[in-house]
Amino acid sequence: MIVRIMGEGQVKLDDAHFVELNKLDDELLEEMESGDQEGFRRTLGALLDAVRRLGTPLPDDSLEPSELILPSGDASLDEVRQMLSDDGLIPG
Repeated sequence: MIVRIMGEGQVKLDDAHFVELNKLDDELLEEMESGDQEGFRRTLGALLDAVRRLGTPLPDDSLEPSELILPSGDASLDEVRQMLSDDGLIPG
């Protein structure tokens, strides 16, 4: 799957990594619902770090269609809330 981190670029992620990413996404959703700003910031950073660590960066000049778009690390709670689906940021 091709994942775009807003403001950074794209990475290719193997579907096997989505179990780990979904755990972080669920935690992020809980923190957003409770208004836990500190937890939200920490978990968003951990989610983006995991995508960077587990994924393979695509070249900057590559324009692959992104199947998933994640917010930048400095996105606000309200900005991320607008990007959410019923499943959180990551479907599944």
